[in-house]
Amino acid sequence: MSLISKLSLIIKGSIEKCGYDSKFVDGPFVEISNRPDLSQFQSNFALKFAKVYKKSPVDIANEIVNVLNEDSTFSKITVDGPGFINLNVSDEYLINFTNENNLVYPKNNKLIFLDYGGANVAKSLHVGHLRSANIGEALKRLCNYLGYNTISDTHLGDWGRPLGLVILELSKRHPDWPFFDSSYEGEYPKVNITNELLEEVYPYASSKSKEDENYLKEAQEMTVRLQKHEKGIYDLWLQIMDVSKSSINKVYKRLNTTFDLYKGESDEEEYIPELLEYLNNINILEDSEGAKVIFVNEENDKLEIPPMLILKSDGGVLYSTTELATIYDRVKNYHPDEIWYLTDKRQELHFVQAFRAAYKSKIAPADTKLCFAGFGTMNGKDGKPFKTRDGGVMKLDDLLSLVKNECLKRLNDNIIDNRDEIAEKIAISAIKFADLLPNRESDYIFDIEKFCDLNGKTGPYILYSVVRMKSLLNKAKELNIGYGKIKAIANEYDRDVMLELSNLDIALNKSFNSKSLNDITEYLYSLATSYNRFYTENIILKEEDSDKKESWLYLTKIVYDVCNILLNILAIDVPDKM
Repeated sequence: MSLISKLSLIIKGSIEKCGYDSKFVDGPFVEISNRPDLSQFQSNFALKFAKVYKKSPVDIANEIVNVLNEDSTFSKITVDGPGFINLNVSDEYLINFTNENNLVYPKNNKLIFLDYGGANVAKSLHVGHLRSANIGEALKRLCNYLGYNTISDTHLGDWGRPLGLVILELSKRHPDWPFFDSSYEGEYPKVNITNELLEEVYPYASSKSKEDENYLKEAQEMTVRLQKHEKGIYDLWLQIMDVSKSSINKVYKRLNTTFDLYKGESDEEEYIPELLEYLNNINILEDSEGAKVIFVNEENDKLEIPPMLILKSDGGVLYSTTELATIYDRVKNYHPDEIWYLTDKRQELHFVQAFRAAYKSKIAPADTKLCFAGFGTMNGKDGKPFKTRDGGVMKLDDLLSLVKNECLKRLNDNIIDNRDEIAEKIAISAIKFADLLPNRESDYIFDIEKFCDLNGKTGPYILYSVVRMKSLLNKAKELNIGYGKIKAIANEYDRDVMLELSNLDIALNKSFNSKSLNDITEYLYSLATSYNRFYTENIILKEEDSDKKESWLYLTKIVYDVCNILLNILAIDVPDKM
């Protein structure tokens, strides 16, 4: 339980002891003070009670304060302005809270299914995939830390015309491959397909299909052959999948991003007949210019919500059909309590349609929460989506290497061993911290020099702070200096760090509820900054007072552990040195 929660219980008890009904407090009983020069915490409920009980808020506040003064939790309580209660906790209470606060959350049975990543087979991961990978991975880890069970799926784009185009072009270039020989018998050989080849073939074929109608028609026919699992064509697709997934995984590995499932649109194909039969049986499909749709508009819609297309007029299925089949699959086979989708916020309408169709058809039970967590774009200094110098979309792998090279240039010359590995970790911290620092829905400017700076609100600054803590704890171990609990608060710097630590639970739960990591990144920066002031002001290892020294070391250990927990949630690794 957070310190705020514990203090709120004390305030609530005092309110009820004075004969007031706490149900009239519709917000928090206690908040972090917005005037730290006056107090650590504040409580503003008296202003609300004044309207309910027709009394002066100052009189109400003073009544409560008289009760609170009997509690040893607080060292100072004052009433300010129109009835604000200012609160400072006693050092003894703060020490006990810091010593006893448990960093482990209990497990619960709730299952959250997360859909993020969104990689496409036969294409490079590009900078547009960065935010989904970072936000999704961090939210999954946050859910796990808070005790939830999770399943993660990247939902590969591995089906449809893009793959038909790739296979068609390969058939033009390699007509001798046995995949295209209908009379071929036996096992198909491994052919020389590389990711570089696929990355060249798809844009070429895509461009050609826009200029050549016959080529487009051939691609459409090849797509149908693939989707019918035609012998040879399907076997070549399997080899393309192996090569492409291996390449995708290498980039995700650099980002410390993992998935429990690598299912794609192709995996949902088997559920489409079952889905369509179900939808027909419940008579939810309606005709619209020859197509079959589910009307999902609602009476209170401020904007027009178009119907969700399920079948084209020629009987063909669409991306929206696959989306509904995916929900069908996930509910049927995994029974999640919630499904979170992490994609660009420009896809919001698609998910509004899909979710409404899922609830209306009862494919998703009413108590299964479907949630779209859209995010803003990463932009260049011109404020437009981030591009290469020649105006193209930058590969994600190239972006990571670009930042890594910048970190290598800044790395301390005294570091000789493992320079490449250390630079990689610093680079990933720079990218992830910058990506997760703004609110999820906000766009932001990608600035390599700024993000790699050691002196700012950056990943490298956090890493440097944590490495400093680790170095101090290692030196204490070498000197055989033990430490157990915090015994005393020596100065304001100790106290400030403890007060920052007390806000951990707030940051974690805010991030969970908003599905945005900015509360955690801001908290990490605030905690590291508070600790660095404490470190600068206290000569820890040379302190002669053993109680002070041991208290400072134990406080350092707590901060070190908290920082590592939060960095792990953000999927950021800490190097041994910087």
